[in-house]
Amino acid sequence: MIRIITRVNIFRRLRLPAILAVVAALVITACNPANFRSSAAQVSQLVLAASTDPKTFNYALIQESPNVSSFTYEGLATSNGITKEIEPGLAESWEMSEDSLRYVFTLRSGLKWSDGKPLTADDVIFSFNDIYMNKRIPTYNQDGLKIGVSKAFPEVRKLDDRRVEFVLPEPYAPFLRTIAAGIAIMPEHVLRKTVETNQSNGRPEFLSTWGVGTDPKKIIVNGPYTIDSYTPNERIIFRRNPYYWRKDAQGNQQPYIERIVWQIVESGETALMQFRSGGLDFIEIASRNFRLLKREEKKGNFTIYNAGPDSGTTFLTFNLNKGSRKGKPLVDPIKSRWFNNVAFRQAVAYALDRQAIINNTLRGLGKTQNSPVSVPSPYFLSPEEGLKVYDYNPQKAKEILLKAGFKYNSNDQLLDAEGNRVRFTLMGSAGSSRPTVTPKIQQDLGKIGIRVDLQYLDFGVLGDKISNTLDWECWYGAITGGIEPANGYNVWAVDGNFHVFNQKPQAGQAPIEGWEVSDWENKIHQLYIQGGKESDEAKRKAIYAQTQQISQENLPFIHLFNPLALAAARNTIENLKYTSIFPAPANYIWNIYEMKVNKDK
Repeated sequence: MIRIITRVNIFRRLRLPAILAVVAALVITACNPANFRSSAAQVSQLVLAASTDPKTFNYALIQESPNVSSFTYEGLATSNGITKEIEPGLAESWEMSEDSLRYVFTLRSGLKWSDGKPLTADDVIFSFNDIYMNKRIPTYNQDGLKIGVSKAFPEVRKLDDRRVEFVLPEPYAPFLRTIAAGIAIMPEHVLRKTVETNQSNGRPEFLSTWGVGTDPKKIIVNGPYTIDSYTPNERIIFRRNPYYWRKDAQGNQQPYIERIVWQIVESGETALMQFRSGGLDFIEIASRNFRLLKREEKKGNFTIYNAGPDSGTTFLTFNLNKGSRKGKPLVDPIKSRWFNNVAFRQAVAYALDRQAIINNTLRGLGKTQNSPVSVPSPYFLSPEEGLKVYDYNPQKAKEILLKAGFKYNSNDQLLDAEGNRVRFTLMGSAGSSRPTVTPKIQQDLGKIGIRVDLQYLDFGVLGDKISNTLDWECWYGAITGGIEPANGYNVWAVDGNFHVFNQKPQAGQAPIEGWEVSDWENKIHQLYIQGGKESDEAKRKAIYAQTQQISQENLPFIHLFNPLALAAARNTIENLKYTSIFPAPANYIWNIYEMKVNKDK
C-alpha cells in the first residue's frame, strides 16, 4: 500500500538550517556512530541512518516510510529489487487455478518465529482473517484486500499446517505482488489475545500493542533481524534472527551481517558529516551534495550508486472535500469553490516552474513528474505517449483564470468573481530541514497574483490533519510508489484510507455531512477495479494509462518532479543492490540476507 513519506522536501534526509550548523558541529563527536562502532569492532555490522524515530513497532499499524518492517517482517512471497519478479518467501511455492480465483501456498518446512516457536498456516490465517481483514483494525493493507466491484475480501482457509488457500471473489491480477509479496505475516501465539481483548474505549487492545515503548526484545518477528534495542532520538539496533529461514547454497545461515545500527539522524548535514568521517556505511545522497561526494569517492573508499528515477512522487494537492462536521465546513466555502474549479488547479499547474526547481534544488539531477504512476513502473505513461503536461507558462495560467471568472485588481492581486482575494495556506513537513521547494511555489504563484501562506508542521500533526481532522487547504507532500499501480488503490478508491484530496472519514472518526464524489473520481476508482481484474498486460497498461490521463486532466495532485535515486556506500559492503522501486530502507536492504561486510576492502 502507498504510504506517506516522512520527509517531503527533496533533500529528504540531507538538510539542516544554516543556523544549526554550528550546533551540529559541536555535537557531531558525541553522536557520531563511529564511536559506537569502535566499541563493537569485532562484530560484523552495518551502520545506517534513519531520518526519524519509529512511530510504532506494530507492522500492521505502520503508516510512514521509512520504517523498521523491512528488517523484521516478510510475507508469503517477495519482490526482487533488480528483476522486479515475484519470488518465494515464507512460502516455497504456490499454485493458481485456471480461472485465477484460487491460490494455494505451501509454506517452507520448519519455519520459526524469532522466539523459536513454529510459524505455520495458523499464523497466515490469523494475519489475514483476524488482523488485515478485521474491520475493527484499520490498516493501510485493508483497502488492497477489498477486491473488485464487490470490495469483498478473499476467503483464506487452512488446508493443513503448511498449506493455505486464498479464494478470490473475482480475478485479481496483482494478487501475488500486492498481497502475497506486499503483506507480512504476524505471530498468532503472541497477538491473538490482543485482537480478542478490548480496551476501556471498546477498541481492540491490538491497536496499542507493540508501541515504541515496548521492550524491543518482546517484538516477535519472522524477518532477517530482530529489534535488539531502541534508544529514542539516538538509534535502533537490530540483531540477526537466529531462526530466519534463509540459508545459502552451502547451507550457511543467513543473513551474514550480525548487527545493524540504524542511527536516528534527522539532520541531513549531520548524516553527511558522519558518512564523510566514516561513521556511516551508507547514505542516500541529496542532489546538492552529489558533486562533493563524487570528488571524494575514491579517497573515501565508497561508491556512488544511481538507481535512476525515484519511485516516489512529489506533489501539490488541494483539499477538495466539500463536507462539514457539526455544521462547520472542513474548508472555507469561498476557498472550496476555488479548489474545486479544475480551471483553477490547471492554472496553478501552469504557474509552477518545475524545471527551475530541478535545476536549482536538484542541481539538474531529476526530471519533471507528470503522473501518479512511478516512472520506473512499466505502467507509467510518458508525455511522448500522450500524457498531458503543464509546462511553465504563467501567462497561460492568467488567461485560464480570467476565462474562469477570476479577475485582477490594480495591484495585480488575483480576486474571484465576488471580489475575494485569492489566498490560501500551504502546509508542509517541518522536520529539521531548510525548506526550499515551498518558498519557490509561493514565489511562482505570487507571480499570478495568488497569496500563499506557508505553514510547517510536525509530521504527526500534518498526518492528523490529512487523515483525521481534514482541516487543511493545500499540502506539499510526497508518497511512496512502486511498479504496481494497484498498490495505489488506497489513494484512488473513493472510500480509500488515503484518498487524501477528498477523504471520507475512516472508522471511528467523526462523520462528515455533505461529502461528495465527482464523476472523474468515480471513473478512476472503477478503472482501478478493472485494472485489477485484467490479466492481459497490454490491456492493463491501457487501463492504467487512462487513469493517468484523467488524473492529469483533473489534477487532484499537481505533480512536480522526480529526483534521481542516488546513494553512496562503503566499498566494504558486498552484494549491495540499490534499487529505486522500493521506498527506503527496502531500496538498499531488500537483499540484506546476502549482503556482507568485508573489512579488508
